[in-house]
Amino acid sequence: MLSGSINLQTKINPFHYAFKVKDLAGTRAFYIDILGCKEGRSTDTWVDFDFYGHQLSAHLGKVEPLDFIGKVDGIDVPIPHFGCLLTYEQFNTLAKRLENANVEFLVKPQTRYEGKSGQQQTMFVLDFSGNPLEFKSFNDDSEIFMGSESISKKQYS
Repeated sequence: MLSGSINLQTKINPFHYAFKVKDLAGTRAFYIDILGCKEGRSTDTWVDFDFYGHQLSAHLGKVEPLDFIGKVDGIDVPIPHFGCLLTYEQFNTLAKRLENANVEFLVKPQTRYEGKSGQQQTMFVLDFSGNPLEFKSFNDDSEIFMGSESISKKQYS
């Protein structure tokens, strides 16, 4: 596999992301009961989660208000946000799980760039503390890191 490319079936290096939450009990309920994460280490001020093989660290603190400044395919998206690239099956299973748990979608599950390079399924939700998460699934994993030379500004505006 070429450097900088990814195949969702291939093991990649896990990332670590630390973020603020307002309450650990509510955070555990969202990440464990709704998303299906496993809990790792914890103290009375933070908790780690196994997030699709990556380490999330939720720390008690003041959560900043959302800022919808990103514009993607005509949709306002919250910045910052984090999430995970999933297989098509994982994406659909998670979408149903979120719907069944009555989680409100910031951006409902949808297809972006249909029939174009970079076609993907995407959805945005907020966790218990209001942190935005995006989940995506690409039709073709080789297009995840498509170079800018492949992108037509007209195609993606």
